[in-house]
Amino acid sequence: MINGSPHREGNTFIALREVARTLEAEGIETEIIPLGTRPVPGCIACWSCSQTGCCAFEDDLYMLIREKLAQADGLIVGSPVYFAGPNGSLCALLDRLFVSCTDRLAYKPAAAVVVCRRGGASAAFDRLNKYFTISNMPVVSSQYWNSVHGRQPGEASQDLEGLQIMRVLGRNMARVLKAGLTASEKRPEPEPRIVTSYIR
Repeated sequence: MINGSPHREGNTFIALREVARTLEAEGIETEIIPLGTRPVPGCIACWSCSQTGCCAFEDDLYMLIREKLAQADGLIVGSPVYFAGPNGSLCALLDRLFVSCTDRLAYKPAAAVVVCRRGGASAAFDRLNKYFTISNMPVVSSQYWNSVHGRQPGEASQDLEGLQIMRVLGRNMARVLKAGLTASEKRPEPEPRIVTSYIR
């Protein structure tokens, strides 16, 4: 799990922790990696990763998550909502990961979790899901959109419906993982990639 909030144990962490507890109760090991407060480089479209398989920046956070993705069976990304979107630093990191680590992401189940004060959750949730749906990753859902509400530190723990949504998400993710849908022998045979330019 990636905690895309600069607050290590804020409301986004509370939401992810609820999912983690549910997964662990189902016998699935979890880890929450915090985004932290250091500046995160964004993709500069140099495309060196297409040659090396790794982002040119190779900052510690990117390298840590890159290694974790090689071992992980699934991915959950959590973010606070800023101006109806995910945290910009998180998106900068995800842009680089999803263009350079496609082989470590494809066919692994994924889910997004967003935390907001009041509005913007659906737009942020949609933005995060775009990373998964362009990467051959099955998207795991819950009984409602994966959002929790809270503004002040700790308020997310008062959103009983939101926390229930997190628990259902955890059980659904556990079910997908236990079904073995990430096993390489169950992956479909890929077609040769067709890329169309719309200016020709």
